[in-house]
Amino acid sequence: MEIKSEINYSYLEYQGAPVRHEFPALHQDVFGKPLIYLDNAATTQKPWKVIHATNKYYVEMNSNIHRGVHYLSQKATDAYEISRNTIAEFINARQSKEVIFTKGTTEGINLVADCFGRYAVNEGDSVVITSLEHHSNIVPWQMLCEKRNATLKVIPIDENGEIILDEFEKLLDETVKIVAVSYVSNTLGTINPVKEIIELAHKNGSAVLIDAAQAVHHIPIDVQSLDCDFLVFSGHKMYGPTGIGVLYGKEEWLNKIPPYQGGGDMIKTVTFVKTEYNDLPFKFEAGTPHIEGAITLKAAVDFIREIGINEIARFEAGLLKYATEQVLQLPEVQIIGTAKAKASSLSLNIRGAHPYDVGVLLDKMGIAVRTGHHCTQPIMDFFCIPGTVRASFAVYNTMEEIDKFLESLRRAIKMLV
Repeated sequence: MEIKSEINYSYLEYQGAPVRHEFPALHQDVFGKPLIYLDNAATTQKPWKVIHATNKYYVEMNSNIHRGVHYLSQKATDAYEISRNTIAEFINARQSKEVIFTKGTTEGINLVADCFGRYAVNEGDSVVITSLEHHSNIVPWQMLCEKRNATLKVIPIDENGEIILDEFEKLLDETVKIVAVSYVSNTLGTINPVKEIIELAHKNGSAVLIDAAQAVHHIPIDVQSLDCDFLVFSGHKMYGPTGIGVLYGKEEWLNKIPPYQGGGDMIKTVTFVKTEYNDLPFKFEAGTPHIEGAITLKAAVDFIREIGINEIARFEAGLLKYATEQVLQLPEVQIIGTAKAKASSLSLNIRGAHPYDVGVLLDKMGIAVRTGHHCTQPIMDFFCIPGTVRASFAVYNTMEEIDKFLESLRRAIKMLV
């Protein structure tokens, strides 16, 4: 991605002030040192806009939705559906009924694996994933394949952490019913060529699910341009609340596949003989949903849109470029994952030191990073390592924080090597 030289990579502005001022959790000390939060691929901190939206819901409109005729219920229902409309616009869905609220990316993938699997996957069929996937995009498909006596095929990666497209094409045949791939690797930061993957899969007659959990707040997403059949993401990774996520599905698929769960709101009529299912999107939203989470997710989307997703992408690319260049100056450090196209995650190891030990030392210096296998054990097996130290950047991080991270990394090297 081209970096604009005029951008100040120490901060972006939001409503005329440095954007990090909007995040109260960042303004605290850890072990007597200012917190430097570089664990954004796990979850992001929340801006005042989101915090105030949460408070507003419980103070002004706490009520169940779609069922009450009273004022609070109508107010909450309107806010819930306005959020759905906002999210549909954000990802350029053709219509808002293609947006289903879920608990998060994991539930979205499980929903598609279960419902699409029951509809389309039978004995002798196959599902294709990549070697870069989070466990959430591996295990549900393994469970489906075991249940339907189908086969799970895996696209290999090279030493840079990039998938090998030629090998993907070799896996495509008439048995492949769905291809499920991450847009961005949560461990390596690799940006996968999802547009090409979708085109190849569709030529083969296969549906495609995109896991956009690590992409939706870093990269502009247009589901119509991508032409994906399903796309999933989580609120908590995009400055929103936990426990809420989105499944986008093309209307034709959502109408074809059976519902995921039974209960209230997903029905039109119920008798002891037969149940008639509700229209989209309610067909897939059984029971009382995470109302506050769905409403508050709109505030997170508004926050991103007000800054500008393209501006965020350029800013974070600058942070990643700078951090990568500086880490390459440290001969004791190995970067894991050197794809040409990456989002703002940097996985590394200090040679001769366990990543857990590095993470503990960095924590004592006020640096929050993630260590371990990052729910991607097959990636660790491929690189023959127990895990990595992952520093992942967000809109509120600064060059100065990266400098302090590097200073702390040098101190850790002296202590451990």
